[in-house]
This record gives sequence, C-alpha cells and structure tokens, in this order.
Amino acid sequence: VLGIDLGKNIYHLFGVNEQGRPVLRKKLKRKEFLNYLANLPPCLIGMEACGGSNHWAREIAKLGHEVKLMAPQLVKPYVKGNKNDFNDAEGICEAVSRPSMRFVEIKTIEQQDIQALHRIRQSLVKSRTALSNQIRGLLAEYGIVVGKGLSQVRKRIPEILEDGENGLTAQFRRWLRQQLEAFYGLDAQIKEHTKEIEVICRENETSRRLKAIPGLGAQGATAIVAAYGNASHYSSGRQFAASIGLVPRQNSTGGKSVLLGISKRGDKYIRTLLIHGARAVITHLGDKQDKRSRWLRALVGRRGVNRAAVALANKNARTIWALLTRGDHYQMA
Repeated sequence: VLGIDLGKNIYHLFGVNEQGRPVLRKKLKRKEFLNYLANLPPCLIGMEACGGSNHWAREIAKLGHEVKLMAPQLVKPYVKGNKNDFNDAEGICEAVSRPSMRFVEIKTIEQQDIQALHRIRQSLVKSRTALSNQIRGLLAEYGIVVGKGLSQVRKRIPEILEDGENGLTAQFRRWLRQQLEAFYGLDAQIKEHTKEIEVICRENETSRRLKAIPGLGAQGATAIVAAYGNASHYSSGRQFAASIGLVPRQNSTGGKSVLLGISKRGDKYIRTLLIHGARAVITHLGDKQDKRSRWLRALVGRRGVNRAAVALANKNARTIWALLTRGDHYQMA
C-alpha cells in the first residue's frame, strides 16, 4: 500500500508491506514520478482528491496500480504528529487501507471537459453580475438610479447614454460605454457556453435520460454527469443526496436525535441547480393532478415553498442516483 502526497513539482511517497510495516519513504521530483512508479510491483495507491489528482490517477492506473482518491477532510484524522509532507503521505497510506473509507470517483477526460465548461460559464456569470452592480453603483454617485436585474442594465444604460440632459460628463459617458460593451461581451460568451452545454446534453445519452426529470435541465444534467459519472461509489440514493448536502445536519447525542437544517456539504453548484430547478417546478405547478404534483402541492401548503423546494431537490437527487446506477429512463409517477 502506497500513500502519495501530491504537489506541483515535488511528490512524497510512504509505503507499507502486506504486514503493515513501513518499507518506503521517498521524495521525488515531477520528472521522476511516473518512471519510479512504473518500476514498482502493483500497489494499492491512495491520494487526496485535489488539483491534478484525476490526471495522475489515470496515468498511474495505466501502469497497473489500483488508485483510490479520498476527500482531504477524511484523511486528516489519520495524520499523526505535526503537519509535514511525509506525515501527510503516511496518513494517506493509512486512510486508503481502511475498509470504511469513502472514495472519490476518478473522472475521465470527457467529464473534466464538461466540468471545465461549467466552471468557465459560472465564472462569467459572476463577472457579469459584478459588472452590472458596479455600473449601478457608479451611476448612483451621479444621482441616477438603475433598478435591480440584468434586464434593467440592458434597457436603461443605452437610454442614459443617449440622454444629454442628465449631467454626465463626456469622459464618464465614454467609460460607461466601455463598461456596457464589456457587459454585452460577457452576455455573448455566456450564451455561447450555454448552447455548448445544450449540445453536449443532446449528444450524451446519460444526460438525456437525466434531463427528463422535472426540474433538471441541460445545465443540471451535464453538471451531474461530469461530477458523479455513474454514481457507483454511492450505495443508496440517500447517500447520494447526503453527498450533495440535501439532508438534515445532525447534532445528536445521548440517544436523542436532533436534526437541523440541510448540511450544505458537497458541490454547492450542483445543489444550487437542483434547488433552483425545484423552485421552477413549484412555480409552474398549476392544477396538475399527477401523484408527484399532488404531493408537492400538499407539502407547499404544510411547510412553505422553501422547504418544499429542498424536499423536491432531495427527491430528484435520489431519482438521479437510481437512473445513473440502473441505466433506467425516468417515468412520471
């Protein structure tokens, strides 16, 4: 068993034999890393899930080793003494051999491509929001108030630039026009990436099956496929929903169960997509009479829209796990 503490250019290895006795403790440079592992007999290799870990996991697996990735917070309890690279590698070596350890699925190149597209689009959306807020803030200093929302920026800024009686200087108008052009540029990039996500969803069979779930569009379907693959690392739908942070957080002791709000663990981006999708379903609920709609309408009446949205997101997460693991198609109840 071999534990590897990954770095940018330096890698620390700690290995034990079949009896658990330490037999290897080595520091390697990047160019030496794969060559050294290629000369070792087949090992169980553990690494923390971090930047570059999926790449190294795929490359090391090609050498005949069994590779497991683990969340850093699950490895931390096994690190003894003060923190240093060799102690981290030893803790990883200990953690990967535990029968109860939970592992992270190794992503394929295709999954990483889809996830990269989502990350880029998400960053552009944040930049556009920041830019629109800046434009409104600057105009407020000149006594001009623009309402909230991107549609207000698209509508009002051209009007403000055309208005010659609002007291804005020629210099500020020029700067404001540049800001508006940057805003339109971000708009165009976001639309382009959104179309790419829709194309990927149409071409990917798994994404098409997931998209059939009410409240899960192309964006959510492709993001889930990129992050979780076939969800084989999860033993149940509840465990899958818990990994996204959609189950109650516990603070139980002395035999007394105390359940709080949702744990908000895991991928915030996917959790947000699921909850916003659930809100959209509730908004368009109307007078539908299928079993799911009746349950949701009654839940909204008892617990309110927000709790109902989280409950539906939780139900959708469990449905997603079933479709991913069994290869089934969604059927409305």
